[in-house]
Amino acid sequence: MSNATAVQDRPTPPSGPAPKSGLSSRSLPRLAPVGFAAVSVALSIGIATVAGWHSKVQWGIIAALLFLAISYVATSVVENKRQAKDRLATSVVWVCFLLAVVPLASLLWTTIVRGAERLDGYFLTHSMAGVLGSESSGGVYHALIGTLEQVGIATVISAPLGLLTAVYLVEYGKGSLARAVTFFVDVMTGIPSIVAGLFILSIMLIANLEPSGLMGALALTILMIPVVVRSTEEMLKLVPNELREASLALGIPKWRTILKVVLPTAIGGITTGVMLAIARIAGETAPIILLVFGSQLINTNPFSGAQSSLPFYIYEQYKIGEAASYDRAWAAALVLIAFVMILNLVARGIARWKAPKTGR
Repeated sequence: MSNATAVQDRPTPPSGPAPKSGLSSRSLPRLAPVGFAAVSVALSIGIATVAGWHSKVQWGIIAALLFLAISYVATSVVENKRQAKDRLATSVVWVCFLLAVVPLASLLWTTIVRGAERLDGYFLTHSMAGVLGSESSGGVYHALIGTLEQVGIATVISAPLGLLTAVYLVEYGKGSLARAVTFFVDVMTGIPSIVAGLFILSIMLIANLEPSGLMGALALTILMIPVVVRSTEEMLKLVPNELREASLALGIPKWRTILKVVLPTAIGGITTGVMLAIARIAGETAPIILLVFGSQLINTNPFSGAQSSLPFYIYEQYKIGEAASYDRAWAAALVLIAFVMILNLVARGIARWKAPKTGR
């Protein structure tokens, strides 16, 4: 009797369709964002045309706002509010990414198109000796030599100093000295390039030294050291402490542990950081103008006489104001970009070659 009563007291399940849950089973197609983007672009072009706006920047801003609005509304209707908020956050990230990439891609494309018109073997193997600014001849050989020598000297000085400083801060640095070194590295990271040039210029005036590629390299060294220190320090911190402890537990001295375990483990990141520092200084112009003075002749001796460099060459050709000089400036800019890209490719190759082997 009690069992029958219990069965009668149980609530009967409601008839009809189940109520819609908070997480709807319906979802938009995978290519829905592409469709939203196409509709947003079409609407932005139509709105800009009606309003008489001819700026592509305005078109892009309108398209981005429409894309966010359409994505949120469509997802809210088809799916639910929770998915709409998630898609809105994702769309904001994509829009910000595109806003950051578009200017960079536009600059790179313009440099390639304008620079490729003048870039050839003659341009890379001849200098500007005896060439007037309005003439179409002349090349970038002397500036390329100057950039290679100045950046090379700065790297030879900065890389060991930055590496040793980072090793000290991570492995040994404690107390007031380490805090002082960290503070000065942070301050040097934000020093404008013109200040580094003025510092070396004051030394030149006091010691009565002549302009040369070495003076420019010393200014570039000041700019490069903090970048190397900071990047190397972060890479060394990523090395697991278990590796250090295992090496020390075997009785290996700490200096040998650093040399044989810590540095090889972080060599990929260290190399990448050095290449980023080289890219940071390769395009500096202000210290070169102050300390190297520039020259249209080929000077392979960085310790004597004025030299040129790719950034100074670009500035010099643009200042002339002739059509031929503009072409040379764009071609030199393309050479500088290619120089930095080649360095990064070499860095990645070295990092992969020297990275610790994993697996059995």
